[in-house]
Amino acid sequence: QVRLVESGGGLVQPGGSLRLSCEVSGRFDSIRSMAWYRQVPGNQREFVARYGSDDRTEIGASVKGRFTVSKYSHKNTLYLQMNNLKPEDTAVYVCSAPILTSDDGWNVYWGRGTRVTVSA
Repeated sequence: QVRLVESGGGLVQPGGSLRLSCEVSGRFDSIRSMAWYRQVPGNQREFVARYGSDDRTEIGASVKGRFTVSKYSHKNTLYLQMNNLKPEDTAVYVCSAPILTSDDGWNVYWGRGTRVTVSA
């Protein structure tokens, strides 16, 4: 069973930094790309960053210049480095990836998220 598990969230003061991780586990054949989204209750899910299968990265407009995304392929782990955090970055950060398995073909998998709170 494929699982995406996020970690690294917590409480941080404005201007601080956090590094989130998302690890893919289970049996699978391929991962096409991996992405971070964030969700605030009552709001739509917002795109944060993506690491493509061609090693190209994409950063959402609201976090560009402050967040970076990277991937450690050998461990199937995606990272999100968040710097200069602002209160409006408070959200649950969720990892997502299209993953190929021999049983089910391509499907988009989601983690349960890790909560980030930016507050003084």
